[in-house]
Amino acid sequence: MSNEWWRGAVLYQIYPRSFQDTNHDGIGDLPGITQRISHVARLGVDGIWISPFFKSPMRDFGYDIEDYRAVDPLFGTLSDFDELVQAAHRQGLRVLIDMVLSHTSDRHEWFEESRRNRENMRSDWYVWADARSDGMPPNNWLSMFGGVAWTWEPRREQYYMHNFLPSQPDLNVHNPAVQDALLAECQFWLDRGVDGFRLDACNFLTHDRLLRDNPPRPPGHKPTDAVKPGNPYNFQMHRYDKSRPETVDFLRRLRELTDKYPDIVMVAEVADDDSISRISEYAGPGGPLHTGYSFALLGDDLDLHVLRENLEAFMNEDRQGWPAWSFSNHDVTRVVTRWGGPHAPPDFAKALLFLLLSLRGTLFLYQGEELGLGEVDVPYDSIVDPYGLNFFPEFKGRDGCRTPMPWNDTDPMAHFTDGTPWLPIPNDHIAHCVAAQEADPASVLQFTRRIIEWRRAHPAMLQGNIQFRHVEARQVSFLRQKGDETLLVAVNLAEETVRLPWSGGALEPLDEVSVGAEIDGGDIVLRGYGTLAAVVGGLG
Repeated sequence: MSNEWWRGAVLYQIYPRSFQDTNHDGIGDLPGITQRISHVARLGVDGIWISPFFKSPMRDFGYDIEDYRAVDPLFGTLSDFDELVQAAHRQGLRVLIDMVLSHTSDRHEWFEESRRNRENMRSDWYVWADARSDGMPPNNWLSMFGGVAWTWEPRREQYYMHNFLPSQPDLNVHNPAVQDALLAECQFWLDRGVDGFRLDACNFLTHDRLLRDNPPRPPGHKPTDAVKPGNPYNFQMHRYDKSRPETVDFLRRLRELTDKYPDIVMVAEVADDDSISRISEYAGPGGPLHTGYSFALLGDDLDLHVLRENLEAFMNEDRQGWPAWSFSNHDVTRVVTRWGGPHAPPDFAKALLFLLLSLRGTLFLYQGEELGLGEVDVPYDSIVDPYGLNFFPEFKGRDGCRTPMPWNDTDPMAHFTDGTPWLPIPNDHIAHCVAAQEADPASVLQFTRRIIEWRRAHPAMLQGNIQFRHVEARQVSFLRQKGDETLLVAVNLAEETVRLPWSGGALEPLDEVSVGAEIDGGDIVLRGYGTLAAVVGGLG
């Protein structure tokens, strides 16, 4: 690419259902994103990633697509999308959209035709298989959402495969006609001006043609990324139901298409037994994609040794490629609660944002993260996420991180809607709304803007290398360096004061993003949730 704008960029994820409602139905929409786009631009980010807004029966809230080329009426129209892209571009923001290419809704016309019989033109557009002699499914593959990955279709007298809900049948991407159709759907949105794709469930695109059984997971082997304990999906090593080598062949065809358009970026979402290796395969040197988005830093436990391990896996860009990181998204508990507990203070949220925005890679902020919002404890009678309904109470699903954005504290709906919001808005979120934080120079929102501005001002932060100096479970320091610029970053994610050793050159703290930090002799002193960014005068 002539303009690799995505290297070091910060992208802001928008979950459309929960950003801003403009038609009073309690569900956010595309005009709402356009209305609030100035808020995103003021953060200083480089672009937005919009979760699915396509026509859908909403069994999985848009990740079950009925028509790739239609905007669901809940969210507006194609004209609304065009206006949104134009508004974002006027603000200097790139626009990425989710493309869900591994599966469709069972209401998609392709599947409705495919399921009728074994002779129609789309009979092999999905993954169909005969039953075993005893009537059981063809193999032991499991759905990530619980239960077997096969559902019986009596009209064909065959099973169809679904890695997620039964209403999300998997496409047979081995079929060249399916590949051509998916490429045409992507081209439709490229022609409408999008700047890239976040490729949902990217490593689920192809399956083992022989339908071989997955082997059992060895005792003590870490579970698949993003899969919660108690899910039988963790009983297997997912060797044959996903992450097959043929996926790369299709992704190369997609790259050939996107290369016909200027400055497009493709980001892989990967949830795998070994996500780092998979991202390197898809987005490393010679790979078809630009970067990979994993669940490596979206785990339940706060341990900065894990952060170091994952970042150091991408130290050699010539071998592993350029990484992408996030601490929160629409699928996991919000990071403030996940790592800090239900009563984590705003200073903890600031320290997390400082750490994330100091990392080497392309970074993703999830809406509300800039406000320091925590997870909402949604009561059972308000849960709508099928994942949560299947695994409640051990896992309450993803609704708690998907609740609406609080814009103002002058009404109980936080200026998100004039109707009844599709998920509850807690009083705690309203108290931390955008309007309240705009008026407070010490707020999480104002701090977020300063960090992003600081990041953009320093080449070492955008594209420099990273060298870890000190790592504990809740404290970390590292160097970012590019050319003649070397910066030291240090963060304390504990409430106790700590001293971190420093044996390098003279340090000149940058006050705009350093909070609760000082240099004392040969040590860096960080008070609870303290942050330090400093120019290094020379390394010893």
